[in-house]
Amino acid sequence: MEWTAEAVDRLRALWAEGHSTAEIGRRMGISKNAVVGKAHRLSLPPRPSPIRREAASPPRPAPARRQTLPPLRAALREPVEVLQPAAPLAPAAPTAARPATPAPQPTIFRAVPKSCCWPIGEPGTREFRFCTAEALPGKPYCAEHAAIAYVKIKDKREDAA
Repeated sequence: MEWTAEAVDRLRALWAEGHSTAEIGRRMGISKNAVVGKAHRLSLPPRPSPIRREAASPPRPAPARRQTLPPLRAALREPVEVLQPAAPLAPAAPTAARPATPAPQPTIFRAVPKSCCWPIGEPGTREFRFCTAEALPGKPYCAEHAAIAYVKIKDKREDAA
């Protein structure tokens, strides 16, 4: 767009009326970015930020906090509550008292060697599975799949030679 004196005067008038840059662009048949750029070069006064305008209004009360689940790590450290079956209708025969065994603690780590996480098949189908071969130390894949996943980039100088 070529900024003629008439176009600049029209931009200044629409800017003074308080129209948005997008609206000024629509009325003048140019992009909003062209309006913003020219307004900046003309040093027109900046528009008040809508964020700051809302901050000036009286603060709203904070909404009531909802009960949420504890973080996963905290949940793993706490003992797991095990639901007991309902009491039988007939009294049970007395049994010898067994020592209480602590409930097993859930863990996110596997005790077995890490297995290969290479996907095989189409996700969402019954045939989909992961390769379960033993993974290389420090890698998520077995030797065969690591060779596919970790490919060295060829040196451009070798290709030029």
